[in-house]
Amino acid sequence: MATDIGLILQRLLAFYDFSGKSVLAVGAGGGQLAEYARSMRKVLAIDRDLAAMKQLQEAAARLKLQDRFEYWIGDFADCDRYGDVVLFEFCLHEMDDPSAAVAKAATLAPEVVVIDHAPGSPWVYYTAEDDKVDRSWRALGRLQVVRQSSCTTEQHFANYGELHTKVMSQGEVSIRRIERFREQTNITIPMTYALALIRGMAI
Repeated sequence: MATDIGLILQRLLAFYDFSGKSVLAVGAGGGQLAEYARSMRKVLAIDRDLAAMKQLQEAAARLKLQDRFEYWIGDFADCDRYGDVVLFEFCLHEMDDPSAAVAKAATLAPEVVVIDHAPGSPWVYYTAEDDKVDRSWRALGRLQVVRQSSCTTEQHFANYGELHTKVMSQGEVSIRRIERFREQTNITIPMTYALALIRGMAI
């Protein structure tokens, strides 16, 4: 399985200038986008998943960026650290209450950047996250979104087995939806994602 993480990172950094800023990165575990820290003054990585946080630590070490990261293992709702910007990394749709999460972010930083799956994305359909993604972007619709952009990349899988392994944790609906790929190889599924900058929130 592969998607163009480098292109996603490039688009994120083109969308918002993180240079020299203190960033609260929510959902940073996994470390796929860890290279963004090169331009930042400091990153507080926030994630509930201990294994994912260890992956981020390994990525930071590999990129020689250990000095840029601090780590907060726990629920974002309990975070009491402040910064220049809060960044939600493909995680707002996973929040129990996206509106409350963004409201919390507004108390910790003057700006909030969201990068997450977009409504209508084929990948979101196949992972059966359409309702959660729709809900998260509706939550942003009530706020002062200064700038918004959408992009499309692709998820690639060598065969159905690889795709099945990727989505099996998403549940029966997802498994049923990917059935159409059962006999296929070299599977490509478009993944649309969006970025939003929120500033001066009155919540």
